[in-house]
Amino acid sequence: MGCWAAEARQASAKPIVLVAAAALIDADGRVLLAQRPEGKSMAGLWEFPGGKVDPGETPEQALVRELKEELGIDTRSSCLAPIAFASHSYDDFHLLMPLFVCRIWQGQVVPQEGQQVTWVRPVRLRDYPMPAADEPLVALLRDLL
Repeated sequence: MGCWAAEARQASAKPIVLVAAAALIDADGRVLLAQRPEGKSMAGLWEFPGGKVDPGETPEQALVRELKEELGIDTRSSCLAPIAFASHSYDDFHLLMPLFVCRIWQGQVVPQEGQQVTWVRPVRLRDYPMPAADEPLVALLRDLL
């Protein structure tokens, strides 16, 4: 039990950051990835769009807000289906990230924050370098689609 107790103490020493992410799926079955822009941590890596959950928000509310802010699209909480979550320890924080599938939204995806976006076939998701927390979600998403 000693090694598990030490790991639990180490993980709890870091702040937990709650981030919600979406696997937007288009009519052709492709997944949207966004590239983290220069000036942000992990710049250049590709990720599922989303962002931090603000105090008082549910992950679904945060994702609806973030998709509007980042991509200019409108969706509703009822259009988000939770499929998985990532729990990953970075150097300065521990990330907890629920991943939702979204197939219904209004508007055209237009990057609002200078990021690049691309639609990717599920079998090609591994071709894009991602943050460590996103990587385990790829196999699960590929199996689902």
